[in-house]
Amino acid sequence: MFGPRFHLCNLFGFPLRIDLSWLFIAVLLTWSLAAAYFPHARPGLEEGTYLVMGVVGMLGLFASVVLHELGHALVARKYDLPIRGITLFIFGGVAEMTEEAKSAKAEFFVAIGGPVVSLVLALLFRGADAFLPLPGAVAGVVAYLGLINTVVLVFNLIPAFPLDGGRVLRAALWHFGKSMRRATRIASSIGSGFGWILIAMGVLQLLAGSLIGAIWWALLGMFLRGAATGTYQQLQLRRLLEGEPVRRFMKTDPVAVRDDLSLKDLVEDYVYRHHFKTFPVVDANQQLLGSVTTRQVRDIPREQWDEKTVREVMQEVNVENTLHPEDDAMRALSVMNQSGQSRYLVVEDGTLKGILSLKDLMEFFSLKVELEEA
Repeated sequence: MFGPRFHLCNLFGFPLRIDLSWLFIAVLLTWSLAAAYFPHARPGLEEGTYLVMGVVGMLGLFASVVLHELGHALVARKYDLPIRGITLFIFGGVAEMTEEAKSAKAEFFVAIGGPVVSLVLALLFRGADAFLPLPGAVAGVVAYLGLINTVVLVFNLIPAFPLDGGRVLRAALWHFGKSMRRATRIASSIGSGFGWILIAMGVLQLLAGSLIGAIWWALLGMFLRGAATGTYQQLQLRRLLEGEPVRRFMKTDPVAVRDDLSLKDLVEDYVYRHHFKTFPVVDANQQLLGSVTTRQVRDIPREQWDEKTVREVMQEVNVENTLHPEDDAMRALSVMNQSGQSRYLVVEDGTLKGILSLKDLMEFFSLKVELEEA
């Protein structure tokens, strides 16, 4: 979902990160508010005032989205659901849960936590605009934040998964139908359908001559469709892999390389031949020493590949690059996602037992789903 992002601060123990895509929308929003929205809503002010209002309005929306996601995160913590952090990106924000809710009740309260915060913010800003004697520029920003929090509330309560309303719907279906898988499938189908509606709105915007509006609605629709479908697939994957040992999916005949092999020979004779990104490294007695990756080779200037050996760049065997044959396969997949490494050594008592690759896990998942749906 995310591209490059950077850490901003911690809120109640949750890391707050900003994806680079959010910076684009922040600039676009500031310009739109300063050049169009505020001059129309509050005419007669200085251009510099409108610019300041645009910046403050953008930061207010930023804070509102963070508080919305913080509402989800704090409720998730109450139900012992781990949160990796809160990330702001082009379509708003997300509290990154690393596990699914364990009950329909937990799903409901985690889902409703964000909208409750948005409702409170909308009421506060609208009340301040209605009852406090605020200067014109301040009143304009406060009114905008009241409006935008209302929009965030209403949009998120649409019963289309993975929006908050879709998660509430899933919680209800789960509670009454007693099946999380079926509830997720139905809610995801509705979310995917809503994504198609947004894409159709984008087409209508294009026919009306609004290119930027068309692109925005189409991108939002594609994002929602992808998120809805991806969540259901993730649930299926968890059902298939959780509780299964790594031993079941590993390849027991891994291609290993000698530690005295030059990087040039490694690339020419192994990487280009076998198309792997990670290789176990052994000595002359076939004792496991560590692993070498194409990423490590890439960091060495090409003119030194003749001189450098695998031993000089490899990573020794440790808990960061190995798995145990009895490790849970779902946990292994999570480790791969977090590290960005697609192949892991499977080691038991210092002996190489095999290689577990992301490709093998995904191929098993694809075949299993195809057979079950046949």
